[in-house]
Amino acid sequence: MSLVNLNTWICPSFMLHKTTRSRSSTFQFFHGFTNLPISFITIKKPKRSQLSHFSSFSISSMLTKEDTVKDKEEEEEEKEKPRFNFNLYMVEKARSVNQALNDAVLLREPQKIHEAMRYSLLAGGKRVRPVLCIAACELVGGNESTAMAAACSIEMIHTMSLIHDDLPCMDNDDLRRGKPTNHKVFGEDIAVLAGDALLAFAFEHIAVSTSGVSPERIVAAIGELAKSVGTEGLVAGQVVDINSEGLSDVGLERLEFIHLHKTAALLEGAVVIGAILGGGSNEHVENLRMFARYVGLMFQVVDDVLDVTKSSKELGKTAGKDLVADKVTYPKLLGIEKSNEFAQKLNRDAQQQLSGFDPVKAAPLIALANYIAYRQN
Repeated sequence: MSLVNLNTWICPSFMLHKTTRSRSSTFQFFHGFTNLPISFITIKKPKRSQLSHFSSFSISSMLTKEDTVKDKEEEEEEKEKPRFNFNLYMVEKARSVNQALNDAVLLREPQKIHEAMRYSLLAGGKRVRPVLCIAACELVGGNESTAMAAACSIEMIHTMSLIHDDLPCMDNDDLRRGKPTNHKVFGEDIAVLAGDALLAFAFEHIAVSTSGVSPERIVAAIGELAKSVGTEGLVAGQVVDINSEGLSDVGLERLEFIHLHKTAALLEGAVVIGAILGGGSNEHVENLRMFARYVGLMFQVVDDVLDVTKSSKELGKTAGKDLVADKVTYPKLLGIEKSNEFAQKLNRDAQQQLSGFDPVKAAPLIALANYIAYRQN
């Protein structure tokens, strides 16, 4: 297990856009990126003449005993600062989520549909969305149990989207999470119904299984969940993505719209729902909304790069399928190097939204942002 020093991960950046619940196409991340030099900050080496007044004595002679003692004290303080074990955190949270999912969707009659639901729901995966939900809840003062029903509901919806996305009428994929896709095992008819059932049950589960939270906050959370998956969220992104296949004039603005809705919306919903259920203030909720929006778009930029740089075995899903389908992607428009630079900028901007929170409590979200930025599958 690797230990991560949080202070090396907190980077300042620029907030380019006003916080808003809307994910309309006017929210252009890349616009700000293209108007800044890639290096962002350049450090110029001073001319030799500018250093002439130091020539009569060495730098070491300028360090007093007091400076040395101060440096040692700072080093000791640095050693005493808490370190966050991200690997252990993810293992523990994923274990809790997996157990909760197993308990929520039991194998019962009609057995076939529940087998299909469980097949995809319990097939593994990184559980990024439910962990984001729990981490956001804990950041604003809630606890894991408060957010667990919502976290499971979000994962159910995510799984539904994967089942439907893999269907022959959509992406026609044979592999998901290293296993045959749902329709390859159960048939297209059962796969469609399994997705439908997971979607319906997700709303039931968050409504009836969330405890210790006021009805008003539960209703607000359900509203966020509905918006993240409907025609202002995932569905909107899917439709525009489908209609853009094979087009030669798809630009960055349209691509951003697709991914802010198709991918980022559910990640945003996960974080915002966790913050609402955890008792977060309006200001905290909106800061976390912006954090998640940056992270969500970054997730897709990284995904686009991995699709053309990794094998199917490494990804656990079919590699290069966007290229085959002639879909527009960030590497296609920007190239791999610029896409990676854009992802790093989004990561910095995301973490800037957490600057007003306790850094110890924000550690899981900071670590998750870095994990998404540097993931290899």
